[in-house]
Amino acid sequence: MTEHHVVVVGGGFAGLQLVNDLKCPPVRITLIDRRNHHLFQPLLYQVATTLLATSEIAWPIRSLYRDRPEVQTILGEVVAVDSSSKSVSLSSGERISYDTLVLATGATHAYFGRDDWEPVAPGLKTLEDATTIRRRALLAFELAERARDVGEREALLTFAIVGAGPTGVELAGIIAELAHRTLPREFRAIDTRKTRVLLIEAGKRILPSFDESLSDYAQRSLAKRGVEVLLGRPVTECTAEGVTVGNDFVPCRTIIWAAGVKASPAATWMNADADRAGRAIVEQDLTVPGNPEVFVIGDTASVIEQGRPVPGIAPAAKQQGAYVAKVIRSRLEGRKRPSPFHYRHQGSLATIGNNAAIIDFGRIKLRGWLAWWIWGLAHIYFLIGTRWRFAVAWSWLWISVSGQHSARLITQRETIKDATKAQDNAA
Repeated sequence: MTEHHVVVVGGGFAGLQLVNDLKCPPVRITLIDRRNHHLFQPLLYQVATTLLATSEIAWPIRSLYRDRPEVQTILGEVVAVDSSSKSVSLSSGERISYDTLVLATGATHAYFGRDDWEPVAPGLKTLEDATTIRRRALLAFELAERARDVGEREALLTFAIVGAGPTGVELAGIIAELAHRTLPREFRAIDTRKTRVLLIEAGKRILPSFDESLSDYAQRSLAKRGVEVLLGRPVTECTAEGVTVGNDFVPCRTIIWAAGVKASPAATWMNADADRAGRAIVEQDLTVPGNPEVFVIGDTASVIEQGRPVPGIAPAAKQQGAYVAKVIRSRLEGRKRPSPFHYRHQGSLATIGNNAAIIDFGRIKLRGWLAWWIWGLAHIYFLIGTRWRFAVAWSWLWISVSGQHSARLITQRETIKDATKAQDNAA
């Protein structure tokens, strides 16, 4: 019997769920990703804020499928799709043919036409982003310890997070705890408790996807941790010297972007219609209109249910991956195709800091330490492998008891000399 070749582009939640569920001979699967690891993105902010190490939330994709001989993993970047020849092109020039193609290429941060802000206001989507933010944050404290000018010291001890969705709120809460709880006894020339953490949101409230009562609780909890929340004031400029909020300039050396996302160019590859964020508009079975052998899932897809878009979160991506695996199996086995995709919302969760979180299950809404424990258990459950579940649980327990963040390493190429030079240029 001829093998049916399924090419999956993207090793995120959607792509991996599909591969995990698609175990039906004679299927041969090729999984292509630009990176060699699967990233547990919901905890990426904890790497950026020194709570967890990179190895605790990422796993080599090859190791996940070492016992699946029908699955081949390719490290490469897809740059085009030719639906007429049913092939994908890699940046290396290689072409890979497919019988069924699944595009699960995810999304990246969007700067709403101001991509020139990215060097000074990095977003948070990859391990590289997380270690960059961690490095800049820790270097800010190191440089402040040596700064002689009061104004420069205050700018170094000011952190601005743009965007008050779950990522922005989680970053703000942990950075405030790092400055106010973990670091005060470790520096001599500065008082890290004087650190300013600004959470900037153009909208009327933080966490707009949550119930308003939970948003209010989250804002009060952030205020208790020393976070200044600026609402209804869009950012109009980001530079190495600081951030402009409305018409007010705030000297600031560390800016983190958490304000928006845009999809990968999958819609462009397929010449398909897309929404404002670039997500491909798909059929009810998640195929590209006019191309039934091509599926688009996860953050790359625009899926509308009851007039509202399916959220770009991990549970939705996993459900889409499982659904497409079911569709492919039904086609190969000659069975009736499944009913249209239906997203089952399992609740919204966000953490604000140690012992504080919010959960919205619809009728049931939780906040405080109980929500924090449920949030933690849910995230540990979805980690891959017992070893990493224990590692993350232990790290959280240690931090909760001692207040010490264990992953405070300054890495990558920028040295203290480079940072000092950048500081002088900014001044």
